[in-house]
Amino acid sequence: MAFNLKIFEDSTLKESFVQWLIQSHWPIWFSRFHRLWEYYQNRLIGPVSFEDPDGRCAESARPYLQAQEMGLPPRITGRLYDSPDGIEAGRAVRDIRRKEVVTENDIAWRISAMVDFLFGKRVSFVSRASEPSRRRDIQTLLDAVFEANGGPAFFQDLAVLGAVYGFADCIVRPSARLNALLQAASPGRSVQSSDAFLSLPGIHPFASEIALDLVEAPRALPVLEEDDCRTIRYYIQHFLQERNEPEQPPVLLERFFRKRSVPAGRRKTAVTEIIGPHSFQRYEDFQCVAEGPNPLGYIPVVHIQNLSQPFAYEGISDVEQLIGLQDELNTRLSDRANRLTMQAFRMYLAKGIEGVGEKPVSPGRMWCTDNENASIQEFGGDDNCPSENLHILDIRDAMDKISGVTPVVAGVLKNKIGHLTSGVALKMTFMGMLTRNSRKQYTYGRGLRQIAEMILDIFDRSGLFRTTPEERQLDVRFPNPLPEEPAEQLKTAQLKKDLGVPAKEILRELGYEPAAE
Repeated sequence: MAFNLKIFEDSTLKESFVQWLIQSHWPIWFSRFHRLWEYYQNRLIGPVSFEDPDGRCAESARPYLQAQEMGLPPRITGRLYDSPDGIEAGRAVRDIRRKEVVTENDIAWRISAMVDFLFGKRVSFVSRASEPSRRRDIQTLLDAVFEANGGPAFFQDLAVLGAVYGFADCIVRPSARLNALLQAASPGRSVQSSDAFLSLPGIHPFASEIALDLVEAPRALPVLEEDDCRTIRYYIQHFLQERNEPEQPPVLLERFFRKRSVPAGRRKTAVTEIIGPHSFQRYEDFQCVAEGPNPLGYIPVVHIQNLSQPFAYEGISDVEQLIGLQDELNTRLSDRANRLTMQAFRMYLAKGIEGVGEKPVSPGRMWCTDNENASIQEFGGDDNCPSENLHILDIRDAMDKISGVTPVVAGVLKNKIGHLTSGVALKMTFMGMLTRNSRKQYTYGRGLRQIAEMILDIFDRSGLFRTTPEERQLDVRFPNPLPEEPAEQLKTAQLKKDLGVPAKEILRELGYEPAAE
């Protein structure tokens, strides 16, 4: 492994530190964030055959594994997970057979509800330009760029990555054509005004000229300022990229000693990308395959924390807070499933009757014997266990408190909750969710504003769409996630008008763009 970092012309960026990041720090970083994603997705692995070290097959085992089984005790799974390599690395424990395993993914539906509240409706970007026509043109350009990068799916993917990992990074990548225009522009040119800009029909063909590349947390290895963790000096991402070709087959001797044939997977290439304020490099299998200047003069990366966390690069993950309670919930559900399996079915003990084991137990069946001491005893059956059910309910309540997402948010109504006809009553019901959503609107709104301002700056520098610094200042507006009655909105607007609120402000609150004067 060798890196040549001379292109960055920075003596403080040392090759030994980059090597340490990839060799020592990245495996730990990847393992931590990979587990968070596994708990969110709870992926299915199978078919799997369960045998204990003695070769006996577990009778109650289903032929698959789920990722959240990593948090269950060995007395239930029959496997020990003492390695950070994931669910596949579990090893069988002697003298313990696998029992009924139940995993109820209470994490995924909570994350989905958070994403729906945050980006379930369209987000709008409003420029602070003085002219309404310029505001409309800027909003049209930004809408076209975000639509070319997935539209609503981009915002939802951003929210999912942030909720799972605690943060999400977005690299704003100009195309080769835009890079050529940026390099041709003189560094000290002044911003020209306003007569040279694209018309509305001409904006859409250039929307795909900018790619918004979301970076998941296991890839990100930022080099931060030592005195300020909020400032990125260099942005490094390292990951394994799958290629459209199979991996090399094992040698003949290795294939001979294998107990069973394992199909070859896809070949993977180790990719490392280093982005600096003035240059960039890309390595594949630790060989430099591309490098060049960064014409922007800054690192085109926007860092978005899910929930703000002081003195830390990564934010607060919604998944990480729920893992302990999710493990406890799955453990109690599995214990209850095992109890039901053993007690829900009637079992019989026959004494002094010959050939009972060869005859099925069914209605109308008669057994005869000359033994006066013969008997058939019935045992089993489900017994009520209220403490177990209360414990499970307490666990769910604790998850509701930590996440702020209750079953009512997902539309599950179990008890009478009164009449929710007024907006105040509805807000009181969703108070925890709305408070958490407001915190996220601030962090994600600030990140989206930075992305939009960076897009406008790139178009301005390339000469395709000229804007002034004032016009590049934006407001990100999130719609109300709760349903609203149009009649109540109009009544509120009329009251504001009577109080003297400007008509333009009222129209913007209603989602309308004021007409040009």
